[in-house]
Amino acid sequence: MTQLEAGVQVEAGRADGTGPREAISHRTLRSETLLVLALSLGASGVSALIRFIGSLTAPQALNEQAARLNSSAAPGRPWLDLALQLFYISTALVPVALVAHLLLREGSGMRDIGFDGRRPWPDLGRGTLVAAGIGSAGLAFYLVMQTAGFNLTVEPESLPDVWWKFPVLILSAAQNSVLEEVIVVGYLLRRLGQLGWTPMGALVASSVLRGSYHLYQGIGGFIGNMVMGVVFVLLYRRWGRVGPLVVAHTLLDIGAFVGYALLAGKVDWLPTL
Repeated sequence: MTQLEAGVQVEAGRADGTGPREAISHRTLRSETLLVLALSLGASGVSALIRFIGSLTAPQALNEQAARLNSSAAPGRPWLDLALQLFYISTALVPVALVAHLLLREGSGMRDIGFDGRRPWPDLGRGTLVAAGIGSAGLAFYLVMQTAGFNLTVEPESLPDVWWKFPVLILSAAQNSVLEEVIVVGYLLRRLGQLGWTPMGALVASSVLRGSYHLYQGIGGFIGNMVMGVVFVLLYRRWGRVGPLVVAHTLLDIGAFVGYALLAGKVDWLPTL
């Protein structure tokens, strides 16, 4: 073991600074970070790559294939479908709970990455402005890439027309947002900084990771989300909080999921299959 790996990087203990403390090495932090990613968005990135290869090798053009999100888990059985939807949403947040535990172990917490209720109105205001700026540009970019054949046709929802459809879509949007912003921005940037990565290296890693798990949508999904990742990292470094990013991401996904449910098949400019 090298001196760097054996050296103290983080002291783990109670959040109030009392009690016994344990030194955490670079090696432990690397393993921890890889495990968190393997249980969450890193695994999603590998899955998206495999799905993208499958789309590339299919006989149809990319824009003639669908990337479906929020589909029925039990067609024709609405109550079972609802139970499964809520189960999938809640279990997808387990890695966030793990991150909260790991941050608490080191003597910090979610408050240190700005995921708390201390500044609800500034977070809401900033997040709304970010969503407004990114939303229109993102939609235009998707339409261009889909028309050019570099993207699959994204179908953000295909749930049955039941009473819980829109509440589930909103919960799904919130779950995506919390999972991605807490892990890909707050947690990952913190850990990479503790591991000695440069700010630029950490920005690239976070942004590429964000793009990777959207690769199932096509090249456009990868590039668009990677650019969004760069913007979100820069905003996080400016504000020191993931709260506004969670708000922005939630609003963007609600707009995509609910907007598609309301407009698909009713307007000419929205691609459908």
